[in-house]
Amino acid sequence: MSKATVILAALLLGIALGILFDTGHGGLTEAADVIGTLWLNGLRMTVVPLVVALLITGIAQTAAAARAGKLAFRAVLTMITILWCSATMAAFVTPALLSAFPMPVEAGAALKLALSSAPSTGEVKPFSEFLRAIVPTNPFAAAASDAILPLIIFTTAFSFAILRLPDGKRTLITGFFEAVGDAMLIVINWVLAIAPIGVFALAYVVGAKAGTAALGALAHYVAIVTATGTVVWIASFFVAAIGARRGPFQFFRAAIPAQAVAISTQSSLVSLPAMLKGVTALGVPPATADLVLPVAVAIFRATGPAMNLAVAIYVAHWMGIELTPWALAAGVAAAATTTIGAVSLPGTVSFVTSIAPISIAMGLPVEPLALLIAVETFPDIMRTLGNVTMDMAVTATISERAGDKHGEEVGL
Repeated sequence: MSKATVILAALLLGIALGILFDTGHGGLTEAADVIGTLWLNGLRMTVVPLVVALLITGIAQTAAAARAGKLAFRAVLTMITILWCSATMAAFVTPALLSAFPMPVEAGAALKLALSSAPSTGEVKPFSEFLRAIVPTNPFAAAASDAILPLIIFTTAFSFAILRLPDGKRTLITGFFEAVGDAMLIVINWVLAIAPIGVFALAYVVGAKAGTAALGALAHYVAIVTATGTVVWIASFFVAAIGARRGPFQFFRAAIPAQAVAISTQSSLVSLPAMLKGVTALGVPPATADLVLPVAVAIFRATGPAMNLAVAIYVAHWMGIELTPWALAAGVAAAATTTIGAVSLPGTVSFVTSIAPISIAMGLPVEPLALLIAVETFPDIMRTLGNVTMDMAVTATISERAGDKHGEEVGL
């Protein structure tokens, strides 16, 4: 079985055993809670160094891609714009979905009780204080206190400063942070190697305290987050129609092979050959496709901001935390920015490290993420499907808008 399947099985087994054997909330529940918390802390300890390392290397990669020529610059600018639109959309659509289709009251109350020990990472301050704190006076103190948004702002400024250095110094610094990111990913893989134990322990606690309500709530979560990602997938057809002047049926036919690979593998990288064939069928010159699509696979994940922010909003809904407009604004900024440096790995690997910074920036607890990672396989299908389809739509749009019919303007 795949790792994701084993983690899902551990979740179901933990909930079942918690329901059957620990209705009294006794010593077993306490022991399971300690084990699960230790495992979650193992993931949390990688968040800050990984966010800093990946944001620096992600901005460096984005800048390098933009330097490849005028067409590449247009592509990167378009991709960044879509990432911000994706996050902004989720800030409106996800609360609307939760309002129209709320979590069952009993399930919500039971799950909140089950995770009653999960504290918020901090109160969301009044708007004036929120603005004052955006620029950190001490980036190391911001990192130590999990002040993610100020840390992101400092890291972004630092990253652009690195781009102004001579080649030798720039390569030295970016190489260092690339190594830091790789090392953190190794640590994450070590922690995920025992994920079935950690998820089982946390699921046991939830089963003991929340009972069968947990299963219904997790199914509701999958539906809401997947629906938010579906909006991005649908938007790709509008991008193709308006930007690339390709009809929805023409675009859908060209995208079917890549979409099939995306659904079966949950990997944009593996879908790249099928995407190249698909955009060629849409009339995109091979030289343009060979430039834009690899850049898209490396730095552009259109569903990432929307679905990552949707998870954080769902956690707030789950825990009964009211989100203020500036909390949502902080989430939008964190979701759109951190996606640039997101890890191109299966969702079970990048789930907590991608969403924890958003949750922390919004003042939300990260403990629920340890359970949600077990069902990430299902939303991850929509993540990859939406990413692959939007990659093709953007590539066709850039080619069409540049008037690039024969590859003259690729900038190579």
